[in-house]
Amino acid sequence: MVRKTKSKSSGPSGAPSIVVGWREWVSLPELGAVRVKAKIDTGARTSAIHAWKIQPFEKDGASWVRFELHPNQDDNKTRIACEAPVHDSRLIKSSNGQEQRRYVISTPLRMGPYVWPIELTLTRRDEMGFRMLVGRTALKPGALVNPSKSFLCPTPA
Repeated sequence: MVRKTKSKSSGPSGAPSIVVGWREWVSLPELGAVRVKAKIDTGARTSAIHAWKIQPFEKDGASWVRFELHPNQDDNKTRIACEAPVHDSRLIKSSNGQEQRRYVISTPLRMGPYVWPIELTLTRRDEMGFRMLVGRTALKPGALVNPSKSFLCPTPA
């Protein structure tokens, strides 16, 4: 359930602020990922998704990246082949303190009835509990996180 707050601030795309749980079902419609369980982590600056076979290439003179998504936890058989323009390449410090250069793409994120563009880094998250991490910059300026609740937004179809 998406809850509108009484705050005057607006959320992504001018939508009213929403309250989300510490984990939510999200979708990445342009990548074909219909349903991904994501951890909402305000301690992480950037968002990341578990990607395999990450291969940069050039298309019409622009930098692109080809990769596979494995959207379901503990399931490496379900694969989604993706291509996206490279938005950036950044040195990211992980939670264990190690730095890694990652490709950054820009793609719409759907959470409940709301859709807005986010920057998403591509990385291997084999050992992590969630295939996707939604960092605080993807939540600005209007989403509020209730760390004691889960799955407050409607599940993507």
